[in-house]
Amino acid sequence: MRSLKFLASCTVATLVLTGCGIIGPKTNKSATLQAARVNGAETVAVNRYLWAASLDVLSFLPIQSADPFTGVIITGFGTPPGGGRAYKATVHVRDPALAARSLHLSLVTRNGPASIGTVRAVENAILSRARQLRVQDSRL
Repeated sequence: MRSLKFLASCTVATLVLTGCGIIGPKTNKSATLQAARVNGAETVAVNRYLWAASLDVLSFLPIQSADPFTGVIITGFGTPPGGGRAYKATVHVRDPALAARSLHLSLVTRNGPASIGTVRAVENAILSRARQLRVQDSRL
């Protein structure tokens, strides 16, 4: 258990340090728009559906920083609707592919890491929402 807490702390610290200077928008939708304006013509190397789905599914959490160019989203603590436990999330979309391997999620409660079942359920919700967004785009 102690090594799991250490690993979670190291992961969060690494993502926070690599995210220095990242944009901290007030709303989820403005994160992508603001980053696109600031960084101009840079290409985004992350899957846009996973990115948008992560922001959708975790919309109940306050966004501390979001950088679509590195694929990192860091949130503050928030309680899901109808829930009693507060969570903090760090999402890293690592690849342009719409695949589970492209998504890395870290969930922490105020008492330590969230259960594996909870993390898996949130990952599945993000992946399902990303597929829905992809299907909606193909109908256009």
